[in-house]
Amino acid sequence: MVDWKDPRQPFQNHNSWQHATIFGFFLLSGLVDLISQVWLARQSIKLEQAGTVLALAVLLLQMVAHIEHKNALEIRTHSLLLLPIFLLVLVLTTEVWVPSQPSLWVFKIWLLLVFGSWMLQMTSMLYAPLSSQPWRADSPEDLAFLTIFFCWHLAIQAAVLTVVYALCSLWHRRCSSCIEVPSTRYQPCPTDPSSEELEKLRVEAVLQDGNI
Repeated sequence: MVDWKDPRQPFQNHNSWQHATIFGFFLLSGLVDLISQVWLARQSIKLEQAGTVLALAVLLLQMVAHIEHKNALEIRTHSLLLLPIFLLVLVLTTEVWVPSQPSLWVFKIWLLLVFGSWMLQMTSMLYAPLSSQPWRADSPEDLAFLTIFFCWHLAIQAAVLTVVYALCSLWHRRCSSCIEVPSTRYQPCPTDPSSEELEKLRVEAVLQDGNI
């Protein structure tokens, strides 16, 4: 971390330490999930979500610092990556305080798909271009197509999410029509005070209140 041989004792290997910090916070998030699901008497979803938010917030901060003193190509690719990360932090932070929102679930999954696919695109462009021709940081055309490709990623991942949702819905409806369980159908709640079913519901409610 510090070059002790140099009289000025400057910091060194900042890129490696940035990546180590990012991985360390994601490891911490995984440990929080493990503790919540295995060792706590009752799983804490909010604690797990808070750990994920912290890891993504650290990733966002490190990415902002990571693009300093880079060429135009790296700055553009990393700046585009900041958009899904920033939105993920906002969505997950909202989920901590306003859980069980299906619209947020869909938006979160879409952002994760965009984040992952653009990461793969970045590694391909910066280190192993598919065309064997390196991208040029001094080319306005190359920089313009970076943004175009990112917009394509937004549309492609939205299409992927739509197709997966459609297939899952079709499969669920097909299985539901083939296998029908009578007990899972909607049944009106009994209103007769002397009903045995209503008495069972009262007993279960009392037991649940006692456990809480």
